[in-house]
Amino acid sequence: MASALTVLLLGCWLAGHSGVWGAGQEFRKPTILVSPSRVVALGGNVTIRCEGWYPGMEFFLRKAGDPNPQVRPVPDGTVAEFPIASVSREDGGNYTCDYRSIAEQNRTSHPSNPIKIIVGEPIYPKPNIYPSRSRGVSLRGTVAIWCEGQHRGMRFVLNKERRHFPPIDATGFMVVFSLNNESREEGGSYSCYYHSIVDPFNMSYPSDPMELVVRALPGRLDFTIANIARLALGAVVLLVLGLILVEAYYSRPKEEPVYSRPRGIS
Repeated sequence: MASALTVLLLGCWLAGHSGVWGAGQEFRKPTILVSPSRVVALGGNVTIRCEGWYPGMEFFLRKAGDPNPQVRPVPDGTVAEFPIASVSREDGGNYTCDYRSIAEQNRTSHPSNPIKIIVGEPIYPKPNIYPSRSRGVSLRGTVAIWCEGQHRGMRFVLNKERRHFPPIDATGFMVVFSLNNESREEGGSYSCYYHSIVDPFNMSYPSDPMELVVRALPGRLDFTIANIARLALGAVVLLVLGLILVEAYYSRPKEEPVYSRPRGIS
């Protein structure tokens, strides 16, 4: 009995290492994300991001029911992007991604968790989008973007290229997206739309785009090349003025000392 159990365990170990089971799947599964939202209007644009753990990989995006995956080699980074422009109904469905080593193609990852893209046809009017204050906001400040629709109790989605914002469910007609402007990358063109919470296929047209400009706070140092050049020029001017003052001090004529006659001597 013990001998049979040993043979069975040895067979399992050899099968696993020879690629019979889970062939080469030794890398951690990647993370899959969709931007701007998993719910996209018919004819809209969406980008699927597959994020791995190691550089030098080749990424595969697989759609359920489609035998031909999309392939993206990424020799340096760890993220592959798969943009889908002018989304059609056929683009809806479940997606997964995985990756393998470019140098050793028998070394692959486990597949990511599946993610579903829902393609809807716009039937609701477009919402209004506007910031809570001026469209020019300060770096490292906070800005709130309002999105206001014409139907109550909808799920709102904020769009910006290469950014993902969690959708917000509204109890009324509008929602507020709060952004922390940590860098100038927060600037750019934003739009929003909404869809039914119970039936995501019923959605609105996208809002008009809104441009957000991020600038440095007044009074703070902005270490751009131009400002560094100005600081360096100011330092040179101060140094030259200091040298002129020192030279003027040491080059002035020295006065002869005045000796007073001791008392009692005529």
